[in-house]
Amino acid sequence: LNILAGTMISLSALSILFASAATTTATTTHFSKLRIASACRAANVSFVNSRPTPSNLSHFSRLSMMSTSPLQKQSLLSCPTIPLRDGTSHPAIGFGTYKVGFIPASASSVVSGATNEPQRTAEECVREALDVGYRFLECAQFYGNESEVGKAIKASGVKREDLFLCSKVWTTTIEKGDEAICAQLDKTLADIDTDYLDLYLIHWPVPGKHVEAYKTLEKLQREGKIRNIGVSNYAVEDYKELLKEGIAMKPSVNQIEINPFLYRKNTINYFQEEGVVLQSYRSLRDGKAMDNPTLAKIGAAHSKSPAQVLGRWCVQHGFVYMPKSVKKERMAENAEVFDFELSKDEMKELDGLTTPEAFTTFQALYRKCVNRDTTKDGTMEGVKMDITID
Repeated sequence: LNILAGTMISLSALSILFASAATTTATTTHFSKLRIASACRAANVSFVNSRPTPSNLSHFSRLSMMSTSPLQKQSLLSCPTIPLRDGTSHPAIGFGTYKVGFIPASASSVVSGATNEPQRTAEECVREALDVGYRFLECAQFYGNESEVGKAIKASGVKREDLFLCSKVWTTTIEKGDEAICAQLDKTLADIDTDYLDLYLIHWPVPGKHVEAYKTLEKLQREGKIRNIGVSNYAVEDYKELLKEGIAMKPSVNQIEINPFLYRKNTINYFQEEGVVLQSYRSLRDGKAMDNPTLAKIGAAHSKSPAQVLGRWCVQHGFVYMPKSVKKERMAENAEVFDFELSKDEMKELDGLTTPEAFTTFQALYRKCVNRDTTKDGTMEGVKMDITID
């Protein structure tokens, strides 16, 4: 290890050091980390999400370090699954495509002026995600990049039967009704270049419109264009409205924001008791919690990054974990959640990170978004003002 003391270091020596650190015993992990950190500072090595990236290496060498190992890829290809109502196996992890290569005009970051134009296309990013080993792709009309997703799938050579494809119909289409929804599904199928979706969701419970929209999805399921149907951003009260209006098939999935900083336990328990699988979006909280001391502490105990702790928390609770990134090395890192387990005490500590303010923020967002982009945008017309927020 003394060879790392100099400012000039060979890539091979550095690789040996990292390999050695990866196989160190639990009793020497802390000591080894200190030695690695000291050596890396001497070699001008920086850390990204706890993964070393030598800033003085060539571009080619950095890319070689970012490549996914066969073991990593196999872990994703053989990831656990969660059964849906009809017995369909839903992968426990998927790649989210929101703001990948395209940022919708009404995205909050655009409205606030706090975003930049994407630097990479969705096709590039999705191709890399497939190369890493992701086989569940989470898409949506609103994301504006489904044709790019289709190009990536075609270029990847991955067989359709090996993929789990999900999309969502947006509020503007839901408001227009049956014909518009059918036309949009046909467009999504053409863009992704497939003749069926494994899962199709109502993106938001648009007041006065979402029940009929769901019934249209039931019809499309009977036609064979959709294998499973579900909802997204539904409160308990929205779900009960569906049941009251006599739907033929209960939703298989509800996609909602879930992470330790918005853990709505009563809502989650209700849907799980109803047999609804929960997909977790913002699983990594858009990267806004990576410096949280609780995540750092738990991550250090398992030699894992904060992102991996968040992902493992989702998986261990039985939620579908949907990380997203435009960087291949992060895609791979985010998926490394099946080789460790959080203790009961660690899970309890993470469960307790949600504050009362988080529930209040969620409620305000719900009220704002159910009419988003529709003719009632900016109003509270038809919005449920009293929902289960916890």
